[in-house]
Amino acid sequence: MINFLIVTHGEFGAYLTEAAESIVGRQDEGVKVLSISPRVAVAELRERIRRAVTELSCDDGLILFTDMPGGTPSNLAFPVLRSLPRVEMVTGVNLYMLVSAFSHRSDTKLADLVEKILADGQKSVCDVRRRFLARAG
Repeated sequence: MINFLIVTHGEFGAYLTEAAESIVGRQDEGVKVLSISPRVAVAELRERIRRAVTELSCDDGLILFTDMPGGTPSNLAFPVLRSLPRVEMVTGVNLYMLVSAFSHRSDTKLADLVEKILADGQKSVCDVRRRFLARAG
């Protein structure tokens, strides 16, 4: 089963995880959320990420989710994963991405799951009027 580390500004990742679990069920193992706070020193945050990656790394793989490319969570996580072969990082995490990830983590290979998560995340971002109402009219 593929494990997940969700690293976000503030409690965003905890709330996303809670919402995704309410949809697909509790993820009792292999999922960890780290909140990035300006009240915690950068060195400490890097160490927390490193420890979490070490704890969650497994043969099936690990996906790190961050909330935005170029943000502090991504910038702190990226150096940790650079040298690890079975660790991927996906930015721009949203609810649909986590629902997809949680639903397919035990039956999909790492590279395929990354592609599915990205596709599902992009599908969930749309202009509803154009996408749904234009067809009906």
